[in-house]
Amino acid sequence: MSAVAPRLFNAMTSTDIPTPDTGDSSAPPADDAVTFADLQIAPEVLRAVSDVGYETPSAIQAATIPPLLAGSDVVGLAQTGTGKTAAFAIPILSKIDLTSKNTQALVLAPTRELALQVAEAFGRYGAHMPKLNVLPIYGGQSYVVQLSGLKRGAHVVVGTPGRVIDHLERGTLDLSHLDYLVLDEADEMLTMGFAEDVERILADTPEYKQVALFSATMPTTIRRLTKKYLHDPVEIKVEAKTSTAENITQRFIQVAGPRKMDALTRILEVETFEAMIVFVRTKQATEEVADKLKARGFAAAAINGDINQSQRERTINALKSGAIDILVATDVAARGLDVERISHVLNYDIPHDTESYVHRIGRTGRAGRSGTAVLFVSPRERHLLKAIEKATGARLAEEALPSVDDVNAQRVTKFRDAITAALAAPEVELFRRLVEDYERDNNVPVADIAAALAVLSRDGEQFLLKPDPPRDPRQERGERPERGPREPRTQTPGLATYRIAVGKRHKVMPGAIVGAIANEGGLHRSDFGHITIRPDHSLVELPAKLSPKTLKALETTRISGVLIELRPAGGADGARPERKYTERRRPDHKHTDHKRSEAKRPKRSPKKP
Repeated sequence: MSAVAPRLFNAMTSTDIPTPDTGDSSAPPADDAVTFADLQIAPEVLRAVSDVGYETPSAIQAATIPPLLAGSDVVGLAQTGTGKTAAFAIPILSKIDLTSKNTQALVLAPTRELALQVAEAFGRYGAHMPKLNVLPIYGGQSYVVQLSGLKRGAHVVVGTPGRVIDHLERGTLDLSHLDYLVLDEADEMLTMGFAEDVERILADTPEYKQVALFSATMPTTIRRLTKKYLHDPVEIKVEAKTSTAENITQRFIQVAGPRKMDALTRILEVETFEAMIVFVRTKQATEEVADKLKARGFAAAAINGDINQSQRERTINALKSGAIDILVATDVAARGLDVERISHVLNYDIPHDTESYVHRIGRTGRAGRSGTAVLFVSPRERHLLKAIEKATGARLAEEALPSVDDVNAQRVTKFRDAITAALAAPEVELFRRLVEDYERDNNVPVADIAAALAVLSRDGEQFLLKPDPPRDPRQERGERPERGPREPRTQTPGLATYRIAVGKRHKVMPGAIVGAIANEGGLHRSDFGHITIRPDHSLVELPAKLSPKTLKALETTRISGVLIELRPAGGADGARPERKYTERRRPDHKHTDHKRSEAKRPKRSPKKP
């Protein structure tokens, strides 16, 4: 399909409504703020939007909804968190034909989590459309559920490229009546190695359809897709604003991995906060950190991509009401979270990219309030600070971890405050009489009785911390000890190293590894740690405890046409055990190092069963 140069609209603020006929990018006066009611969306969709609490569209929504309603193809340049899901969901729902059971809209997303998030958004905005069927399809989910949903008829399908192609090849997904196609986070899909899959899907869709492509960047590959598959697209660009609010104070603390939990505990004891989000990389880590915090007496809860919508809502409502004060979350799970009482954000694990960092700290400092963002950085991660400072336009001040004296002083202060508060309780008179009786009967000073009661209140728990043991400054800097063998690369907390049977000779790239494993195994990119690509295999850090469902799904996963044969790698980096394993299991593998080693020693006899 031929295409002409896209018409470009700049969406500077939520009041920017371009005129499609002229492409005028000038914004109307501020007092003419546009509302969703002005956008001529379907009444039932407008009602759902109002139920959610939205009145004024964001910049990308205000600029995107009119051309999509008018039938134009759209290219939206917008970062995560700008409201782009509603920008395409609202007009699609306003135009969809519910009298037909055909699949009329397909949304492609790079990850399972995003596919679920988009599907949930369609459900929210279509809450007053009882006949609407929205179906997410992705790797790692049972085919029975997906086949049942497709057979019943799904007006909107939201899926990852690999699983969509799977259904196309099975003949279980019919796109012959498709009217709307959305490529969400297109640049991310291409980075993860889905370029061929995306083109394959585009080629299987009707020529006359409306296409919307959303991307944070516009690399050459995206431009080529736009020219090839979009017709006269309207290009909408959300100009970058100040990356972070000026009322957010940012600082970092150098903490070695094994000390993170103790460091977090000290901060929670010393820092005055109303509510806090603690960001970690993996779903497993959310549960582990939340459980440890609860065991230490903090009101904490976990939120991740595995929890259902109702549980998510209950958890967020508990945070809003003050029933819990600490939310341990992954990046995806916290998207769109807006709770005014969040005064602090703590990055327990440093994010993989600066965009995620900006999104994380944006959860605080809302509605003109001040906020605080704390970042844990290991010695080996300090080099990442410059990129974060550049992205935020602010310098991160280094801060020392609260000392034992700081924590103990705070505990004493809280103890004294608790006594003062308890003196006003109505039960004081009763206990005063009991203490006086005990003093008279046992001839024990009141001060000793009070001290004994304080001991009872601790239930055997130590009140004051003991002084920190002396630490080797070399280890604090991340250097190896003076003596002893060289230490292996530090394992990312909560992750384990796995071996897959594809490497450099298969021309595999990290993005392809992440894409294949994430989508087929139902994982998110935040679940991945270090990836080391070697000549004939690769080492990938994944959650230490992969579910049986994930392991089953990955048994048939291929990258570059090769079965990945996922298995745990021996050792911290998998190097030594992997060489032995390869020699035993693949003696016919033609590798120079193996030939040399076999020439120097006789071959072993096979082990007897």
